[in-house]
Amino acid sequence: MRISTSKLQQMAIYTTVLTGAGCGTMYYLMQKNFSRSDYHSLALEKLKANQSAMDCLGAPPLKIHNIHLSDRYNRVEPYAAQIKIPVTGSKDGGYLYTTSVRDPETLGWRLKQAVLQLREGQRIDLLTSTSTDVKEGLDTGNWSL
Repeated sequence: MRISTSKLQQMAIYTTVLTGAGCGTMYYLMQKNFSRSDYHSLALEKLKANQSAMDCLGAPPLKIHNIHLSDRYNRVEPYAAQIKIPVTGSKDGGYLYTTSVRDPETLGWRLKQAVLQLREGQRIDLLTSTSTDVKEGLDTGNWSL
């Protein structure tokens, strides 16, 4: 059975389009899962409640961007989550570094670390409400709970 070149080209185009649509849908659903999770929501609530952090960002309006799925800092396990959330305001932007742990009995998430690292170098610990200017960057390779 012979198949014409034009039929093969059409099949390649359809396969490429379907694969791209599938990858796009998967990316969208993964981002949606992150944004609906308790560990994500707890961190953003802590950020919004900290007036000095919001002032440094120039928020409101606060814009929360998609998590970089390929970033090695972002890790989610059954009883621990560590994510880096990109945020921007009208003045500045940066990353909200968070670590959360899950209670095995209640299955509720508890925020263990929430630090806003601004592009200008300022670091704000949202759990203790301290602000420091950082010459060296935040240690982002630590995965200790």
